[in-house]
Amino acid sequence: MIAIIGAGRMGEALLAGILDTGHDPAGVLITEARQERAEELRERYGVANVSAAEAASRADTLLLAIKPQDMVAALNEIAAALPPGRLVVSVAAGITTAVLEKHLPPETAVVRAMPNTPALVGQGMTAVAAGAHASAEHLARAEALLGSVGRVLRVPEKHMDAVTALSGSGPAYFYLVAEAMIEAGVLLGLPRATAETLVAQTAVGSAAMLRDSGEHPALLREAVTSPGGTTAAALRELERHGLRSALADAVEAAQRRSAELSEG
Repeated sequence: MIAIIGAGRMGEALLAGILDTGHDPAGVLITEARQERAEELRERYGVANVSAAEAASRADTLLLAIKPQDMVAALNEIAAALPPGRLVVSVAAGITTAVLEKHLPPETAVVRAMPNTPALVGQGMTAVAAGAHASAEHLARAEALLGSVGRVLRVPEKHMDAVTALSGSGPAYFYLVAEAMIEAGVLLGLPRATAETLVAQTAVGSAAMLRDSGEHPALLREAVTSPGGTTAAALRELERHGLRSALADAVEAAQRRSAELSEG
């Protein structure tokens, strides 16, 4: 039995992904306080909505997809009902395994995960880190569930702030670049819909080449860049305006903020 505590956008993405991989809806529970939302999910997916305490008592694996500021209250609610041997997986940003373990029964296996929003379309990137009592089998179970919405990578927990900065926040960086490119296309006279289509498909294709070719991004960039050509002229301007250093500074700022949030 799997229980998803919190049925917002990420919770629903995980629910849909888990069911798409063949899990029986009868074996999946959700906990959602908003009755209208709970009924919507019941009708769409055929899953039952129960209290957090009931979910903790019945499920072998609990996925905590709730806001960081609500985490401690949720942990305290499920702790009293959580039998030994359960696995608790948190996708809340900034909540460390130590915090999870502090509010759960002793020796509870916990896994901290950092997904990103492309999970909503089954193309997420999730990093997972094991708590003190999580075994390789626990990690494998967490990976199987989170893998239903994209790729999963194991990392030491000390790297989770960097992961948050790079892939957790990363979609926003790409969207900002895409937005700027679209606006540039409009400035050059393209209809907005045309510019959006050109940029979106260029981003999809470029990402697929980066993922699947095995080539370093510098080599892929060079393959597009003819000496004295249009791409070379554009790249010169990006370098002149400090694109590399701006991105490096942005990722470092996100890492610092993630660390601050983790410390409470």
